[in-house]
Amino acid sequence: MVAKKDSCSKQSLESLTTQMLRDLPSYVNRASQRSRRLSREKEVFSYIVVAGRPEFEPLPLNPGEYTRDSLKTKSEGVEQVFFTTLERQYVNGKAIQLQEFHWLFLTKAENSWLFVMMFSQIGSYSKNQPPTPPRDSSNGVIAQGIGNWLRDCRADSVRGNSNNPKAKP
Repeated sequence: MVAKKDSCSKQSLESLTTQMLRDLPSYVNRASQRSRRLSREKEVFSYIVVAGRPEFEPLPLNPGEYTRDSLKTKSEGVEQVFFTTLERQYVNGKAIQLQEFHWLFLTKAENSWLFVMMFSQIGSYSKNQPPTPPRDSSNGVIAQGIGNWLRDCRADSVRGNSNNPKAKP
């Protein structure tokens, strides 16, 4: 009998994030497809090509600055992850690439990792233009993809998860 390795809930933040970023483009692209309105003829959608470059060094949070979600980010046990995505949009038959920067907040509960909130900035991939100001992207398609991946991870149905005998790396 093969011994089971730790499930997603027992993984370190670094290990969990590495697995999540590997799968994130497919999760986000599916969430984006589900959110499309078939009645609109001209709507621009991004397709995630790749997600990566995770960084785990947390930024100090300014205790004097209050936002409606500041209590969430100050909570003990909330972990910060920074990562980027490369996205492609098609506008008038022309491909445009964008790099997006994400600041993700996760917390580890007793038996799972949970999404807290996320901020994102959009930058141009090929031009030297500054990124947009950070925006709360907690309800966007990237966050939906992360939430769906964490749900599947809790259910041990993530590809490559050692507890799922049907999942293949």
